[in-house]
Amino acid sequence: MSLGPVPVLRPRAATGHDFAAVVALEQACFDEPWGPDSVAAELGAPDRIVRVAAGAGGVLGWSSTSVVAETADLLRVAVEPSARGRGLGHALVDDVLRSAGAAGATRVLLEVAEPNTAARALYAATGFREIHRRRRYYAGGADALVLERLLP
Repeated sequence: MSLGPVPVLRPRAATGHDFAAVVALEQACFDEPWGPDSVAAELGAPDRIVRVAAGAGGVLGWSSTSVVAETADLLRVAVEPSARGRGLGHALVDDVLRSAGAAGATRVLLEVAEPNTAARALYAATGFREIHRRRRYYAGGADALVLERLLP
């Protein structure tokens, strides 16, 4: 079932009230989702910037970023499958870049599976470039591409 057109939602800080929705997104979006304990840890970690994109239909996307000194690590971006292709992932990544810069980061790093062409296209469109490859990093043998985006 499609949700119909999804307006680009402005991401906001996640709260404990978003816990169940984020756990559900993990299940819907990943072959190896983070479990409830991992999601709870992300929501409660002091060095994390955890954001959700929510509207009248509920939480449609989320991101988690760790910032330590000048480096931010984009740990997770997920968009409800029926809401993909409508700019929500781009809005979340743009929000990560703004939030990380505001927290003092000068660069953002992430890892993406080489076969994940949709995520790779999103990251390329938001200015990330490959700086390293981790051979056979993921289950099943897929390489992990380490991407970097420098911040102004």
